Amino acid sequence: MTGSYPNTRLRRSRAHSWSRALHRETVLTPADLIWPLFVTSGEGVEEPVASLPGVSRWSVDGIVARAREAVDLGIPCIALFPNTPPDKRSTDGAEAFSPDNLMCRAIRAVRDACGSEIGILTDVALDPYTSHGQDGLLDDAGYVVNDDTVAVLVDQALNQAEAGADIIAPSDMMDGRVRAIRMALEMGGHPNVQIMSYAAKYASAFYGPFRDAVGSGGLLKGDKKSYQMDPANAEEALREVEFDLAEGADSVMVKPGLSYLDVIWRVKERFGVPVFAYQVSGEYALIEAGVAAGVGDREALVMEKLTAFKRAGCSGILTYHAPLAARLLNG
Repeated sequence: MTGSYPNTRLRRSRAHSWSRALHRETVLTPADLIWPLFVTSGEGVEEPVASLPGVSRWSVDGIVARAREAVDLGIPCIALFPNTPPDKRSTDGAEAFSPDNLMCRAIRAVRDACGSEIGILTDVALDPYTSHGQDGLLDDAGYVVNDDTVAVLVDQALNQAEAGADIIAPSDMMDGRVRAIRMALEMGGHPNVQIMSYAAKYASAFYGPFRDAVGSGGLLKGDKKSYQMDPANAEEALREVEFDLAEGADSVMVKPGLSYLDVIWRVKERFGVPVFAYQVSGEYALIEAGVAAGVGDREALVMEKLTAFKRAGCSGILTYHAPLAARLLNG
């Protein structure tokens, strides 16, 4: 103890707003935010996602407008996820390797419009492209095979890097994919493209609205528990992070975020590397449902939860509330 009452009154520093600001231990800024965006076909298209109130899929021109909005708000990076049309989905997810797919077209359009003013993070996994909704290739028994999937993820990552992606974010949870992608980027002339690994991605119940947004929800056969992590495990998360860092990840992600603040803290304490969290679709939707039910104020709920991520050790947060939070932080 550093003192006792009444010599020490901890409320003294809380009495005025200026003093609370002066003593604040955790500071959130727009530069801590990454804005996930969903890309769809067409031109001039905005498709609201019913299970994600306030979130829409945008055609490429709309994605460009959102990227410009992010620049104006001081948000440093956007994350892109495609809603691939059903006729371009297949068992092998071959559309992921097309240089003219939705992801690559959006990358090029944002790069042309915004130059280097904003970072572009791209998801590497096959679920937005497969007809079965799994993140990888299946064997005859329906099991997601590891090594063959890694080989095609490398092709997907190179395709996105060549289109202009700044950060490759493999979310598939295959063993060894970070090393394979890192080597391919080095050999393919993309040494400065970062890898943000979804290192600790859990088999969570909070992903449903996201799957609706990318069009894989109704396609998914079975579950993803053979490759995504058991929500009961934390030590295993540290092993996953250690492997991905050794294989060449520049930063790591814990997903979902709010239910795994302890994992975020442990990763930061153990490794001292940039740790990101994804405030996933279900977490976002629960805030919006709570606001609609009158249980709390949206702005206060959003800011408290985002601050919790920073307090736990995050360098940044992927959140659908990014534009709202940035406006609030900008005053």
